[in-house]
Amino acid sequence: MANKAIKYRVYPTTEQSTMFSKTFGCCRKIYNLMLSDKIEGYRTTGKFPAVTPVQYKDEYPYLREVDSLALENVQMNLQAAFRHAFRKSHKKNNGFPKFKFAKHFRRSYTTNNQKGTVAIIDNKYIRLPKIGKVKAVIHRVPESGWLIKSAAVSQESDGRYYISVLFEFDKGKNAYIVDKTNAIRLDYASDGLYVDSNGNAGTNHKYYRESHDKLARAQCRLSRMQGSKKHEDKSNNYIKQLRKVNRIHRYIANQRLDNLHKISAEIANQYDVVCVESLNMRSMANRGFGNGKATLDNGYGMFLNMLEYKLSDRNKYLVKVDKWFPSSQICSCCGTLHPEMKDLSKRKMICDCGLTISRDQNAAINILNEGLRLLS
Repeated sequence: MANKAIKYRVYPTTEQSTMFSKTFGCCRKIYNLMLSDKIEGYRTTGKFPAVTPVQYKDEYPYLREVDSLALENVQMNLQAAFRHAFRKSHKKNNGFPKFKFAKHFRRSYTTNNQKGTVAIIDNKYIRLPKIGKVKAVIHRVPESGWLIKSAAVSQESDGRYYISVLFEFDKGKNAYIVDKTNAIRLDYASDGLYVDSNGNAGTNHKYYRESHDKLARAQCRLSRMQGSKKHEDKSNNYIKQLRKVNRIHRYIANQRLDNLHKISAEIANQYDVVCVESLNMRSMANRGFGNGKATLDNGYGMFLNMLEYKLSDRNKYLVKVDKWFPSSQICSCCGTLHPEMKDLSKRKMICDCGLTISRDQNAAINILNEGLRLLS
């Protein structure tokens, strides 16, 4: 069995939007109450007590107005946060759980499907518990045999609502035979997303920089309105201008996502094996490298995640080569090591064997060979 989530844009009514806001707030409230009681119980007894959302409904009757499964999922999220906090080697270890504040809280909640409580109706609506039918754009219809497991409702900073529906389906056996010679290597490039082993660049778009002036003007106007200062009451004009700023940010993010989805789908359809380098993008975005803004604008980390699951869906391979592999220092023709290529300012390798090649393309060829070696 396999899972796949499809995210749909929805258009709730005024009453449904109000109910969404209540559910977001109740989820945040119940999370903070349970976390507070766990901390207080540990101070008293030395152990974290077990807490459930049910024990707070008598004291806070408004918790009964929202979907109970949304509150149960909050409890599960808190339990997972505690498990991850005490596992030093866990990749999701974000430290001890923290309280959620309204200003920095992601407006979302998750509900489960129980005997059809979550359903897609007439390819026009999504039914949710306590909400009813919400108008949606069903841009992708699930295949027959796909079962709905859960639905995650979220509201973005620009005010738009989305529902991500999680489906479970039988992946089955794929008769596709992978051709390991149909392979390509992608080497990260801050000025073009990537350079492949054929010398082709990914994309030259810098969406944040292209909209930088428009965003700066909107933010400058926002900074002059009542509410921009700390502890100052926010005026209606401030709130409207803030939504304009958020819409610009969302537009930039959507441009980037659309471009990355198209490029990753094209590569996944064309090649059977893709070799990449396991880079630490957070470290590469450091100001000390001088290309932090370009790295963040590229979205290379998101691109690799998209590529990984799209190749996996097609029963193909994404091979990650260790980041310490000296791909830029090895001549892709004769194998001679060139320590001088550690200097990032050197953009072309000239080897005694007669090879003259760009730094990025040489690294791409080397990691393609190393990836195929690891795969075999």
